[in-house]
Amino acid sequence: MPVDPHRVVVVLDNVRSLYNTGSIFRTADAAGVERILLCGITPRPDQGGRQRRAIAKTALGAEDSVPWAYEPDTRAALIRLASDGYQIVAVETSSEAVELFEWTPRWPLCLIFGHERVGITEELPHIETTIRIPMLGQKRSLNVATAAGVVLYELLRRRLYRHT
Repeated sequence: MPVDPHRVVVVLDNVRSLYNTGSIFRTADAAGVERILLCGITPRPDQGGRQRRAIAKTALGAEDSVPWAYEPDTRAALIRLASDGYQIVAVETSSEAVELFEWTPRWPLCLIFGHERVGITEELPHIETTIRIPMLGQKRSLNVATAAGVVLYELLRRRLYRHT
């Protein structure tokens, strides 16, 4: 069976919320994400007890259907993904970022989502592009799980309708 050229890996860099992690698993399943890398303090489904239950509450089984791995060091994970040919893209609210709908992805793709308050770890290697979701209201950011959903579904739209 040929490898899908539109592969997407999601890296969660110190995403601390159990519920956001679970929600991202569920969206990743729906959007056909290849795998999720849980880095730093990001909670993991294998930690048992309260953590497993909280992730499962929002993932609804996707924590079992989406391949995932724990990587203590985000930098090491990105170095490996870059060497495997993935375009490394940060999703941030930076004013220098390219707007999501103006960006042209290069597949395979790695999307990095970070901590809700501080964003992704500074000076991560191999980041080729930073993208942001356009905002019209007073608030200038979305919840990380919601942001992941917006970006992953824009990629799914492009994949299904052959835009890029």
